[in-house]
Amino acid sequence: MTLKPFLSAMLVFMAIWAAAPAPAAAASASALEADAQDTLERFYRSVGGARDLAQKSVGMLVFPSVVKAGMGIGGEYGEGVLFERGRPNAYYNTVSASIGFQLGVQARSVIIMFMNRQALASFRRADGWKVGVDGSIAIITVGVGGSIDTSRITSPIVGFILDPKGLMYNLTLEGSKISRIRK
Repeated sequence: MTLKPFLSAMLVFMAIWAAAPAPAAAASASALEADAQDTLERFYRSVGGARDLAQKSVGMLVFPSVVKAGMGIGGEYGEGVLFERGRPNAYYNTVSASIGFQLGVQARSVIIMFMNRQALASFRRADGWKVGVDGSIAIITVGVGGSIDTSRITSPIVGFILDPKGLMYNLTLEGSKISRIRK
C-alpha cells in the first residue's frame, strides 16, 4: 500500500518541524530589535571592516534568525528590522519555499545593506520585494578572521549570511520574498 510511506514521511517531517529552533518571531518589537543588535555585534566582531561598511550604508535589514526546514518540500521564515542611521525604522519578514532534495532544519542570520538611497527607496516602495526579481543582492562571503575590502564593493545592495557559529557561507537569497510587517 502506498499510503504507509507517505504517512511515514509526514511523521518525519512533523518531527523535524517540531524540533526546529523557533524563528525570529520575537514577542515584541523591542525583543526583535535587541536580537538584531546582537546579530550586528557578532558580525562586527567576526569580520574586519564590517563596521566601516555598515557606516557607509544608508540602511541595513537584519534578520537575526531565518529558519529553513524541509523534507522534499521546504520552507523558510524569519523576521527582521530595518535600521536607518542606526535606528530601527520598520519591521519585515522573509519567506521562501522550495522543492527538491532536502532534509533537516537550518538556522542562519541574514544582513542586507543598502549602499545608496535609490536602492533603499526602491526596496521601501515595493509591496513584497522579491530577491532576484525586484532587486539583486550581491552575497559577500568571508571566512573566519577574514575582512571586507570596503573600497571594492560597488553593488547597491550587499548581503551577508552567517551561521550560528559566526562563519560565513555561500548561499543564495534568490527567490526570497521580503514584506513589511507591523510590530
